[in-house]
Amino acid sequence: MPSARPLLDRVHRLVEHAREVTDHPVLEAVARVGLVAYGVLHLLIGWLAVQLARGTDRADADQTGALQAVAGAPGGTVLLVLIGLGMLSLALWQAGEVLLWWHGLLDRRHVLRTAFVCAKCLAKAAVYGVLGITGLLFALGLEYEADERFRELTGETLEVPGGALLVYTVAAGVVAVGLYTLVRGLTGGFMKDIDLPAAPDRWEPVIEAIGRVGYVAKGIAFGLVGVLLWRAATTADVSSATGLDGAMTAIASVTAGPWLLGAVAAGFAAFGVYALARARYPDRDPST
Repeated sequence: MPSARPLLDRVHRLVEHAREVTDHPVLEAVARVGLVAYGVLHLLIGWLAVQLARGTDRADADQTGALQAVAGAPGGTVLLVLIGLGMLSLALWQAGEVLLWWHGLLDRRHVLRTAFVCAKCLAKAAVYGVLGITGLLFALGLEYEADERFRELTGETLEVPGGALLVYTVAAGVVAVGLYTLVRGLTGGFMKDIDLPAAPDRWEPVIEAIGRVGYVAKGIAFGLVGVLLWRAATTADVSSATGLDGAMTAIASVTAGPWLLGAVAAGFAAFGVYALARARYPDRDPST
C-alpha cells in the first residue's frame, strides 16, 4: 500500500505557499483598512441606535443602516468600495489563520481544540466577507433592508418540511454566539486579537475596558436576536423574526427602553473604538 506521506508533504507545501500569501504585508495593510471600516460601522450603529432611543426618524440600527448612512455621505460610493474591499481583504487575512492550524486536525490529541479554533477563524472571516460583499452591493446601488430579507427567509424556511427545526437550530446558534460574545467581554478573551507586545502598556487597560463594554453590548444584542428568532419559530409569526435592528427596537419598547438602548448604543460605539485599536495593533490568532 503506497505511503500517504508524499501526499501530506505536498499538501503541507501548498498550505505554506498559501500562508505566505495571506501573510503578505500588502494584504495585512488592506485588512487594517477593513478593521477601520468595521470600527466605523459599529460607531454608526451606535449613533443610529441613539436616534432610535430618541424616537427620531432614522435608518435601521444595524449594519445595512450603517452602510446606508455611508452611501448618503459625500463620496459615499467610493467609501463603500473601500469598505467592501477592505472587509473582503480582512476576511481573507482572518481565514488564513486556519492554514496555521490545519495540521492539528490530523492529531487525535488536539483535533477538537484545533477544530474549534479553525471554526472561530472561519466564522469571523464569514462575517467580514458578508459585510464586504454587502458594501460592494450598496456601492452598486443594490441596497436592501436586512430585517425584511431576514423575515422573508424565515417565512420561506418555516413553510418547508422540517423548516421549523432548522429555524430553532439557527436561533439556538445565534443565542450561543451571543453568549460566547458576552463571555468574551466578561473574561477579556478578546484581547487575544490585540498584538499586546506592540501596544503601549499604558493603553492596554484602556483598550481592555472599552472592549469589555463593547463585547458585552454585542453579546446582549445578538442573544436577543436569537430569542426573537426562536419566538418566531414557536409562534409561526415571522414578524418577530428580526435582525439587529429588530433587537434594538425590542429593547426600546420596554420600560426604561430608551435608557437601556442608550447603554447598548454606547456599547456598540465602544466596540467600534476597540476595533479601531485592533486595526492599529492587529493579531488574528485567537488561541494565543
